[in-house]
Amino acid sequence: MAIQLSDHFTYRKLFRFCFPSIMMMIFTSIYGVVDGLFVSNVAGKTPFAAINLIMPFLMILGGFGFMIGTGGSALVAKTLGENRRADANRYFSMLITLTGICGIALSVIGIVFIRPISCLLGATEAMIGDCVVYGRIILLFNIAFMLQNTFQAFLTTAEKPKLGLYITVAAGLTNMALDALFIAGFHWGVAGAALATGISQCVGGVLPFFYFLRPNSSLLRLVPTRLEGKVLLNACINGSSELMSNISGSLVSMLYNFQLLKYAGENGIAAYGVLMYVQFIFIAVFIGYTIGTAPVISYHYGAENHAELRSIRRKSYIIMGAAGVAMMLLSQLLAHPMAKVFVGYDSGLLEMTTHAFRLFAFAFILAGANIFTSSFFTALNNGGISAAISFLRTLVFQMLSVLLLPALLGLDGIWWAITVAEIFAFIISMIFLAAKKDKYHY
Repeated sequence: MAIQLSDHFTYRKLFRFCFPSIMMMIFTSIYGVVDGLFVSNVAGKTPFAAINLIMPFLMILGGFGFMIGTGGSALVAKTLGENRRADANRYFSMLITLTGICGIALSVIGIVFIRPISCLLGATEAMIGDCVVYGRIILLFNIAFMLQNTFQAFLTTAEKPKLGLYITVAAGLTNMALDALFIAGFHWGVAGAALATGISQCVGGVLPFFYFLRPNSSLLRLVPTRLEGKVLLNACINGSSELMSNISGSLVSMLYNFQLLKYAGENGIAAYGVLMYVQFIFIAVFIGYTIGTAPVISYHYGAENHAELRSIRRKSYIIMGAAGVAMMLLSQLLAHPMAKVFVGYDSGLLEMTTHAFRLFAFAFILAGANIFTSSFFTALNNGGISAAISFLRTLVFQMLSVLLLPALLGLDGIWWAITVAEIFAFIISMIFLAAKKDKYHY
């Protein structure tokens, strides 16, 4: 029997409902990692460093899709919980329209300014060409990337998480096959990696569009609508935490790159790139879980089912805590073999990457709880608190850590920075959670 948003969620039902979203995010991360694998092993470490240098800027632009998807899906799910399905479809349709408009505008801006931004980020003479080529090709497909990010959230809200997984798998297999063809077969280097990624994003962004455009068995469908400023503003403010997290993470990545250039040169950036690729896979579990639970939380909040809110909150922290410890232990065991897959051709870089990941891995213990707390408040349509947690966690605490710790610990201070930031973010998250308990009755 299909699971509905209105159901009571046991641990078993939570896992069943969230599993497709978790797998969807893991698979998205894996096919992103494949780009890095091919570029690093076929094109070399300088093109690999160039991609990692420009990637934070590209993720900022694509992050607007996450903002619209997470904030909008929370609003739509709450509206469904209030039994206003026609309004939910109208809101959904205008949010997809907004994604398209923003995608076009941001692509044009990015393509025009990609070279000066690459220079601003510290691209060397050897890296600048690859940064510009990769960035401009990726930005041609930015509207598809933003739609993919938006639909990932809405497919779960529409009670179709499995469809989201199938589409993501199709996009991922497309990317992997084209990576092999364009990079290993045609030797197109970073241009091939960008084309493979862009075409796969079209699969992930366009297929859901046509699904929702036609009559379907989900809770949502694209309908004629007009843009309503108040609704769009509320959705974007509510989703601002995800955009803030994306922007903050990208800005901090730029800072990491500056610090690593200072303390370890191009090898430091390459090692950090490996950490980011592997982290994407581990963090994807947490993000996938929050994508799965967010519409459930929003629905029961709209329906004023306080007992179910309390149940989901309690179960979720237990799950996030157990998963965090498991990921930390797994990371310690797999640090060397995972690093070897990316940079096994350079013994010095391999040693640096392995050591870095073993320090970096302690951050996973608290990362899940912090990510869930931010998502929990987004689902409750409190974008302010969610954004504050994300802002402090991904920007303030990490920025201070990555600036101050290297003065005390040298290069190791950079690898410890994210763990220190997660500790402070957890304290802040628990304070917010306790402060708002009476208001939301969770």
